[in-house]
Order: sequence, then structure tokens, then C-alpha cells
Amino acid sequence: PNTMRQVTIYTTNKEYEQFVQMAKSLSYVKKIETDEEPTKKQILDGIEQAIKEVKLVKAGKLKARPLQELLDELRA
Repeated sequence: PNTMRQVTIYTTNKEYEQFVQMAKSLSYVKKIETDEEPTKKQILDGIEQAIKEVKLVKAGKLKARPLQELLDELRA
């Protein structure tokens, strides 16, 4: 079975952005968490996207995901 593994990497500020961009480009990387706080714009964009998706689900244009799938993603 495919199990998820976690890696913690400490790097200098100089190499940090380059490393994060490289990691994001790898097809097998499923999630990247950083110690950066999201900006107000990122938070508002996320809320706006969630509202759009809820409206699409209510209109029958988008299928809702099972709750267990969401919880599994949050744990990953």
C-alpha cells in the first residue's frame, strides 16, 4: 500500500524559496507545508473559492466530496 511519509528540511533563507519551488515541481509531492503565515489575500482567495464551490454543489454542477476524504486530506 502507498503510505504517506513526511520530510522536514531546514535551510537558510537564501535557498528557501528556490527549494520550495523545486519541491512543488515534483509530481510525487502531494503537499508542502511551510512556516510562512498566509497573507490576507491568500486567506480571502481561499474563502472566495470555497464559497464558489459550495454554490456549484448546491446548483448540482459539482459533486460534493465525502467527509472522510476531506478529513484524510487534512491529516496528510
